[in-house]
Amino acid sequence: MDPKGERKLPIITRFAKASGRKIGIVTSVSIDHATPAAFYAHAAGRSVYYGIALQLASSGFDYFAGGGLKEPRGEKGDRPDAYDRIAKAGYAITRTRDEFLKLNAASGKVLAINPVLDDEMALPHEIDRKEGEITLAEFTRKGVELLANPKGFFMMVEGGKIDWACHANDAVTAIRDTIAFDDAVRVALDFYKKHQDETLVVVLADHETGGMSIGFAGTKYETFFPKLRYQKASYLAFMTFLGEYRKTHSPDTARFEDVAETITEMFGLRFLPEKRFAALEAKARGGDAAAARELELAVGPLELARLRAAFAQSMKAPRERSHDEDAYILYGGYDPLAICVTRTLDRKAGIGWTSFAHTGVPVPVSAIGVGQETFNGYYDNTDVHAKMKAAMGL
Repeated sequence: MDPKGERKLPIITRFAKASGRKIGIVTSVSIDHATPAAFYAHAAGRSVYYGIALQLASSGFDYFAGGGLKEPRGEKGDRPDAYDRIAKAGYAITRTRDEFLKLNAASGKVLAINPVLDDEMALPHEIDRKEGEITLAEFTRKGVELLANPKGFFMMVEGGKIDWACHANDAVTAIRDTIAFDDAVRVALDFYKKHQDETLVVVLADHETGGMSIGFAGTKYETFFPKLRYQKASYLAFMTFLGEYRKTHSPDTARFEDVAETITEMFGLRFLPEKRFAALEAKARGGDAAAARELELAVGPLELARLRAAFAQSMKAPRERSHDEDAYILYGGYDPLAICVTRTLDRKAGIGWTSFAHTGVPVPVSAIGVGQETFNGYYDNTDVHAKMKAAMGL
């Protein structure tokens, strides 16, 4: 839409479809989320989910894949089911891995939904993905298979949960989701290698989130990335665990010691008796390598104080937690303990964060294939649209 939300602007996919190309939209978040929706819908606001879903049904595009619909029956749940509308528009809707794998050129228009979705109708974070779920790379590979035709195709593939992990200041989860996106890019590059004279692959982001940087004041010039390998679950999985714990405990009965073991299991952080920690610290300062190794993921007194304070806030109902400026700087509106745990591990590895929101850090645009040379230098973000159109001869 135009800035006033009054006039519909042309979408690049409409031009591509009119030229005979097939269209695919793939994302790790809900299929009606902002980025995927911008490639098939017109809406004055990104949260008009039901209206966006109906436009998916009427788009005539060929392949939608990844997450589900956030409000398939409208904001109040009283509207006709958008999934029914999509099916009536001729789309085959798959919800299992077996159904997905059976899709072929004869399947027609497709909406392929991951077998497991979170509360936001998005794929789980890659670090939480279980066997039987579908990866972003697999959704991309199936798209290449289904969209192939003599006149070509346009496919948008989004690793949308990288942004979510960065909002929550969870470096390991962001890294794992970035690797999953990289796997999807590799599928595109494999296709490009076979069709170099008629393919353009563009990789870009709409913005940076969180201000993640290599270099934390507490580790001075050092980084210790091997420490990150001990994290086995995302901030979201830990928040789910805390939610279950809150159901059986009040702020008065909750004990930090009850959750400490789970923190160790999920993130590798270790809680040593105070005297043991002090003794090891003294040995490590004296050059004892074994003591230094034992301290690698040990929680120090200041870190423990921060974690206990965050735990006390987490055990309160959201509306009863502190909402002043200091609380926002510490937790950003997320579960306080989950944020404090991921930030503690990240700092030990030498990773720092500046924000829970989007930042002004420049993001790169990479391109290979037909028209790649037009992506050199600096230009307005909306020029990407014009450059891709030009590459397609539109």
